[in-house]
Amino acid sequence: MNQQDRPPKNPGYKTWFDLSVLAVAHVVLFPLWVVLWTMIPLGIWLADRGPVFFRQERVGKNGQVFTILKFRTMIPNADKAGPAWTTEGDPRITPVGRILRRTALDELPGLISIWRGHMSFVGPRALDRNEQRQLEELIPGFEKRLQIRPGLTGLAQVYDKNDDPYEKFRFDMEYLERQNVFLDARLLLQSVLNTLVARWDRRSGKVSLENFTAGGAKSPLGGLDTAEPEIPIQDDAHQDSHSSESGNPNDRNSTLG
Repeated sequence: MNQQDRPPKNPGYKTWFDLSVLAVAHVVLFPLWVVLWTMIPLGIWLADRGPVFFRQERVGKNGQVFTILKFRTMIPNADKAGPAWTTEGDPRITPVGRILRRTALDELPGLISIWRGHMSFVGPRALDRNEQRQLEELIPGFEKRLQIRPGLTGLAQVYDKNDDPYEKFRFDMEYLERQNVFLDARLLLQSVLNTLVARWDRRSGKVSLENFTAGGAKSPLGGLDTAEPEIPIQDDAHQDSHSSESGNPNDRNSTLG
């Protein structure tokens, strides 16, 4: 049976796993949370007196749309000052924003979506509605990613080094087939390590969907959409590229470690 046709494993552990991690982390690291939730918003506001949060609608489990919060990392109205995606050395990213992106702390408000049951710690990345639609048209079966709740981090977020949508899809389908508590814990630990050493958001810019051919024959980066990946647990971790904070169809932002 083709990997795309296999039903995902029953992620019955997700709710208790997510809530347990949230509860334990907030109790054990309470002073750290107070510092983060105080200093980050203050730093963003003092930098340009602009809004602290960036809101965007994302597609979740079974296609349900929800609103995700992120700490703002670009100048206000960034979409009016440049392209809809982040470029190398993008001047629209604020000094505070660069730190947040490298550490993925801009994703911290996404914990609210986990408390509300819209997301999990680990799972496929939640995409903007237009980007989800575009990729469904580009890659057959792409909607199968939506069989489970999206995650702040995940197999594709950690190991997709080139922001290739075909690679992303293969990693997501691999995760749906192999998801379990131990894999989630391992990806969470790897993500925390990426945050501690500021290893997120190290790419030069956004891969444009216009560079890819519909029908899934082959991506410009050489990936075939018929291959089945294996989980490269020992590889160096990388993270999804950021987009401008505009709500544009090509928007994409960092993923929390």
